[in-house]
Amino acid sequence: MNRSEFVIATAIILFAAFAMGWFAYWALHRFTRVAGGDMGELDNMAQSLHEAEETRDQAIIYLEQREAELSNHITQTEAELRAAMDGLRDARREAEEMRTYIERMNNQT
Repeated sequence: MNRSEFVIATAIILFAAFAMGWFAYWALHRFTRVAGGDMGELDNMAQSLHEAEETRDQAIIYLEQREAELSNHITQTEAELRAAMDGLRDARREAEEMRTYIERMNNQT
C-alpha cells in the first residue's frame, strides 16, 4: 500500500467515523428533544401532579383524623356498654335477691 492509498483509506475511515458520530448525535437529539409546545404541556402536567399530591396528602390527613375520631367514639361506646352491662348485672342480682326475699316472706306466712 503506497502513501496516497494510505491517506485515502485513512480519510475514508475518518469520514465514516464522523458520519456515524453525526448520525448518532442527530438520532439522539431527534428522539430526546422537547419542543417549546411540549414544555408548556410538561409544565401543566407537573402542576397537575403537584395539585394531585396535595389533594392526596389532604385526604390522608382527613382520613387519619376521621379514624382517630371513630376510634375515640368506639372506645367511648365500649365504655358505655361495659357500664350498662355492669348495671344490668347489678339489676339482675337485685331482682334475684328480691325474688328470694319475697319467696321467703310468702313461705313464712
